[in-house]
Amino acid sequence: MQTLPKERRYETLSYLPPLSDVQISKQIQYILDQGFFPCVEFNEYSKPEEYYWTMWKLPLFQAKSAQEVLSEVQACRSTYPNCFIRVVGFDNIKQCQATMFIVHRPNRI
Repeated sequence: MQTLPKERRYETLSYLPPLSDVQISKQIQYILDQGFFPCVEFNEYSKPEEYYWTMWKLPLFQAKSAQEVLSEVQACRSTYPNCFIRVVGFDNIKQCQATMFIVHRPNRI
C-alpha cells in the first residue's frame, strides 16, 4: 500500500486529480438532480479556517442544465484565473449548503 504524497487538501473530491469539464458537469448535474440550487464562488485563498468566499453571481435559481452552470464556471475561471473556484449546492428546504467542491485551483499552489 502506498500513501499519498503530503499536500494540502481543500474540500470534497480534493484527493482526486483536477476534474475535467465533463466530470464537473456530471457533479453539477447531480446537484441539479437533488433539487439544490447551484452557485459559483471564488476566493484568492482556500484556508479551512476562513469561510469567506465571494459569489460569482447570485445562486443560479433558474438553472435547468449543467451546461448553464458550467458556462458560469468557465466565465469565472477566465476572469479570476489566480483564484480558487468552487461550486456549491444550496438546499432550499434545510437552508444550508448541501454540497460543494473545488473546480479550479490556481497554478501558484
